[in-house]
Amino acid sequence: MKISARNSLKGTVKSVTPGMVNTEIVIELPGGAEITSIVTKSSAERLGIEVGKEAYAIVKASNVILATD
Repeated sequence: MKISARNSLKGTVKSVTPGMVNTEIVIELPGGAEITSIVTKSSAERLGIEVGKEAYAIVKASNVILATD
């Protein structure tokens, strides 16, 4: 896989929650952190997303907003 995005996080699919249109996917990263993505149901099916499979969370944004308490 070649991709221009620099923020590619490889992990293991922890959960898949399909809905009528979209599917919520939780990927567990090394170290235990989790990242959640919502994709179309058809995209999840086309990608073969299943619990236990490896997957990449790819973040492409022109801005990253930070906050503190």
